Amino acid sequence: MDPEDAKIIALARASRVRTNAAEGACVRDLDGRTYAASTVTLPSLSLSAVQVAVAMSVSSGAVGLEAVAVVTDADLLAGSDLAAVRDVASRGISVFRCDPTGAVVERVAAP
Repeated sequence: MDPEDAKIIALARASRVRTNAAEGACVRDLDGRTYAASTVTLPSLSLSAVQVAVAMSVSSGAVGLEAVAVVTDADLLAGSDLAAVRDVASRGISVFRCDPTGAVVERVAAP
């Protein structure tokens, strides 16, 4: 595995563990900057970790993404997460779905 991909997986896992959230995610933008986030669940706002990480990258001026990692217990990547990635990223970027240990369970090329 590419060391930069291993890094975003580690950051996604750490974000999830640190906040005891359902998911942790990390995106890498075209400049190599990383944005790690966890699930947000408030009475008035619910966002997946991927949605938060994508929003953080966009609000920091990122114009595209290179890779995405999400650490989750879920068996599938959410369609809304892939849609958020697709809004910012080039076609075919790698989206890694990892289990809670950080092991890659699935690698998807975002449509």
